[in-house]
Amino acid sequence: MRKGVRVTIVSGVFAALVGGAGYGAYNVLSALSGDGGSDAVRTGPPSGSEVKDTTGKFFAAWEKGRGAEAASFTNNAADAEPLLTAYGKDAHLTDVSITPGAATGTTVPFTVRATVSYDGRSKPLAYKSRLTVVRGETTHRALVDWKPSVVHPQLGTGDTLVTGESASPPIEAVDRDGNVLTKEKYPSLGPILDELRSKYGDKAGGTPGVELTIRHQAGGAADTTLLTLAEGKAGKLPTTLSARAQAAAERAVQKYAESSVVAVKPSTGEVLAVANHRDDGFNAAFLGELAPGSTMKIVSSATLIDNKITTANGPAPCPPTATWQSQTFSNLKDLTPDEHATLSDSFARSCNTAFVKYADEVKVDSLHKEAEERFGLGQNNWKVGIPSFDGRVPASGGPDTAANLIGQGQVQMSPLNMASVTATAMTGAFRQPVIVSPRLDDRELATARGLPTGTVQQLRTMMNRTAVSGTAAGVMRGLGGSIGAKTGSAEVDGQTKSNSWFTGYRNDMAAAAMTQDGGHGIDAAGPIVAEVLRTGG
Repeated sequence: MRKGVRVTIVSGVFAALVGGAGYGAYNVLSALSGDGGSDAVRTGPPSGSEVKDTTGKFFAAWEKGRGAEAASFTNNAADAEPLLTAYGKDAHLTDVSITPGAATGTTVPFTVRATVSYDGRSKPLAYKSRLTVVRGETTHRALVDWKPSVVHPQLGTGDTLVTGESASPPIEAVDRDGNVLTKEKYPSLGPILDELRSKYGDKAGGTPGVELTIRHQAGGAADTTLLTLAEGKAGKLPTTLSARAQAAAERAVQKYAESSVVAVKPSTGEVLAVANHRDDGFNAAFLGELAPGSTMKIVSSATLIDNKITTANGPAPCPPTATWQSQTFSNLKDLTPDEHATLSDSFARSCNTAFVKYADEVKVDSLHKEAEERFGLGQNNWKVGIPSFDGRVPASGGPDTAANLIGQGQVQMSPLNMASVTATAMTGAFRQPVIVSPRLDDRELATARGLPTGTVQQLRTMMNRTAVSGTAAGVMRGLGGSIGAKTGSAEVDGQTKSNSWFTGYRNDMAAAAMTQDGGHGIDAAGPIVAEVLRTGG
């Protein structure tokens, strides 16, 4: 923490503990002062006049820098007061003017205009936010429903606003060909560039500037710059990204909400593109932890082949249902059963029951060992250059032994993990993905045994068949060169639609995508991957 900068933490945990006490304290004060007698019996949503009155008082106190007073008009004063106070003190925001828009029910949009002043420098700041007015649970007053995003839409629980010398010097990130990468041109790179700056700003040779930033509390995430008062000197940071692939990834994810995609270069492990379409700024492409559905059958097939249980041309019957330890598994409703199917047949048609039937022939830890020892997954030792999740394939007993084989159960992956799986299946070698060369910081990369040549040949044949005439054919049509793919969908409790997964390769590019609530693999994730692979000719 730099000298002279005060930081105020907004703690959701603390709020949960004392929020009720805040309501009670107001009741006591109201009773003593004689205020609020009529409000105490009101129920239901606040009226239009109440919404106008509450927001007017809240905005007025906020504009005047009276944090405690503004917080008293919220339903969580204990949590609101520190951030509203820090707005003027730690963030050095003055001349605050708040203009409310037309209310929709009890929700009020508004525009904030202020001046950031620090060490003799000043700049204007303007942004939009919104709040909702609710009925207090115990006071029955009309109160602002407190969330940090009321103060600024990018603030989350535990975040702070700080103006001062930046924690890290700025960077000028460039792609593999020297093209400059900016969050303005590639919007979903914003959080990733922040992480790169946090880790490599000092090593890139720049000098810090003076900035208004969001200092994130959760997970040690890098600061988010909102406004620069004094430019620092940016140091050049080479990355492995491809501007062409990145542009395609950005376009592709924008077509589907809650989508993420990663592309890697199988021959090196270099990340070529990473994009997310999410409102929360979370890098789900690297950090997502979700069941990968049938894309996991790449690892499961390798497990069956390497343990000599079957081969690509060996038996893998596809009955309509399969039961393992009292749990019954089925296929997609349009899939015709085939008792004479080979593993290649069942892989290309994405037959779940074929893999479940082999649950009694694999050991509890067979899939776990294959994932860890040959595909480099689940050891928490990837050093990509920014935070990432390394996958999770536990040695699960019971029904999960079967469920894991079809990418459900306890298996969790990110698009980065599945892009790496496809790259390993395609080349036979596990090359840990990187977004910045390890030569920059001498970090040691994860290693794994990789796959036998015979297994690679069979996996490539099955993935090519899937791309040419199997479940991925419609999406992969028109892509030339050496291609392969695997579709997937993963059911999630509480969702009406499954998560859409898809992974594939074309020449020296492998990509994987996931769309939450996206449906089948070909519905959303597939088109995303195909668009990115078109740049990998």
